[in-house]
Amino acid sequence: MLAKLGMEADRFVDAHGRHVLLRGVNLGGDCKVPFAPNGHSYLPSDFADHRTVSFVGRPAPLDELDAHLARIAGWGFNCLRLLTTWEAVEHAGPGQYDEAYLDYYAEVCRRAGRHGLYVFVDFHQDVWSRMSGGDGAPGWTFEAAGLDFTKFHEAGAAHVMQRNYDHRVGGRQESYPLMGWGGNYRMPANGIMWTLFFAGADFAPSATVDGGSVQTYLQDHYLGSMRAVAERVADIDNVIGFDTLNEPGTGYIGRALDSREGLLRGTAWSPLDGLAVASGLSRELPVMALGRGEIGRRRVNEGGVSIWLSGREDPFRVAGAWDADDRGEPVALRPDHFRQVADREVSMERDYMVPFFNRVAHTIRAVRDDWLVFAEVDPFGALRGHGFPEGCPERTVNASHWYDLTALITKSFDPNRMVDVLSGTVREGPVAIEDSYLEGLSKLKAIGDGLNGGAPTLIGECGFQYDMNGAEAYGRWAAGERDPAIWDAQTTALELMYNAFDRLLLSSTQWNYTASNRNDPMVGDGWNQEDLSIWSQDQSTTGDDAGSGGRAIQGFSRPYVRSAQGRIVSQRFDRASLLFEVVIDANSGVDAPTEIYAPAQFYPAPPQVTTQLSDVQWEPDKRLVLVRVAGSGEVRITLRPG
Repeated sequence: MLAKLGMEADRFVDAHGRHVLLRGVNLGGDCKVPFAPNGHSYLPSDFADHRTVSFVGRPAPLDELDAHLARIAGWGFNCLRLLTTWEAVEHAGPGQYDEAYLDYYAEVCRRAGRHGLYVFVDFHQDVWSRMSGGDGAPGWTFEAAGLDFTKFHEAGAAHVMQRNYDHRVGGRQESYPLMGWGGNYRMPANGIMWTLFFAGADFAPSATVDGGSVQTYLQDHYLGSMRAVAERVADIDNVIGFDTLNEPGTGYIGRALDSREGLLRGTAWSPLDGLAVASGLSRELPVMALGRGEIGRRRVNEGGVSIWLSGREDPFRVAGAWDADDRGEPVALRPDHFRQVADREVSMERDYMVPFFNRVAHTIRAVRDDWLVFAEVDPFGALRGHGFPEGCPERTVNASHWYDLTALITKSFDPNRMVDVLSGTVREGPVAIEDSYLEGLSKLKAIGDGLNGGAPTLIGECGFQYDMNGAEAYGRWAAGERDPAIWDAQTTALELMYNAFDRLLLSSTQWNYTASNRNDPMVGDGWNQEDLSIWSQDQSTTGDDAGSGGRAIQGFSRPYVRSAQGRIVSQRFDRASLLFEVVIDANSGVDAPTEIYAPAQFYPAPPQVTTQLSDVQWEPDKRLVLVRVAGSGEVRITLRPG
């Protein structure tokens, strides 16, 4: 049975008082889309069935689930960031919860516990909803806001793969560029929805539903769905808490109406552009290229299509933020409309995120008061060092995300040379790349160190694409190669990332494990041309090998201290020599041993353990080295191949 988990200052601590590192995985990428009908985003859809879909079967049908969970646990992971979505729970309509799905989700949590896996619930979203180019919110939320999502494609208000991609042709298509979904955050559908969700009461007071602010209405229903899940998993002790909301958008909050700053690539939208297009005005917008600046212009909404429902109008226009002149050109009447409230400059984190975090904490802790809150701010804000201001709930974890943005955006990785897409800095060699990872992760850890006087940091997402470098590994597999070396680029990238995690003693949940994954860039994780899954059906070729199907296993399944009889001071793994070294500040008052995971691919025989004044045991079934220290003070433990 898993020991109850809590936190003390910047550490996770179990009921025995041991310092715990959580090394886990997100389960899974295809949970963003319905199981029935198949919701993979490369398939065409008009979303007319959005009220009748089912997510039962995501992350896997129950008759297949245990095999996946056993594999994940066998690789040494001890935690799941278990995805769900608002749509999965409340797709049928406001207040109509999918009871079959709630039962299914709870059963997934129970089975995870039987495999020794902690779980925290992730209410996932990307660019608001499937209807606006991502996943997350139910389709009826647009109606509540006064928007007609059936007009988004025609008006150019959102870039939706299901509408832009021709699945009959397949392959890469100019109509849907790599990682193009992220540009939706700047487009009208997302800009409007996120602004209303977090700050509708301030910036759109006329936007009301059932006599109250649309902000309150949307948040109440989101939190109602969260409470429905909480009530269903309340008696499952391996569930340790809830993520607040995956990578929340900021909408137009804090931006000047005519501002187009901060865009790396794609079409550059100002809030004024977005609101004008939403109201049926055509706009010519600059197009940016990575590292090259403006490379052209693009005309949007040439047909003059409004995305507001009949009888509804833009509440920001009603509030006096903007209007159109006699020529039909948009004019900013209040350029700082989204930057000030009553002459006070707003802060997204202080004024909107912290109250939201507290509402999440109140919602889940009304059901079970020992749950942790895994909090996220806008990921780009986190990268810029924007952290958590005062007033966050107690027992809040910094659950920020980290990716090698160069690898993520370009779908390429060279262990010998990296050119940072943000700064242009060149890193030569794996040591320099690892140090750059350490530098970025140190900034995120500092956010946790400043949260409520010190909180654990768990990197909620991190990982690398398996179709990078021109999908080279796919081609080699298709040609008959079965050597793990086909994943060398991913293995090295993961090794450098986990080396940095070890240096900072960070917990993490890697993105991701997808049960429906295929070696096909159009399928991948089932969503928007992404493939970051550490497992694929196409690699699963050996029925008697629990790890069959794994990709780049040597990069992520590696030794680490799962729990320490005291406090972990340092840990380090050298994949070349297979030497693992750990220093713990032992506490003889802790009545449970240090547990070190020792994976079979590095230690096929029981590892040779060197330490002092300690009792050492080996648990072969769980691949765990158990070290019980007699006294207190610093103890060094090393593992070598037996």
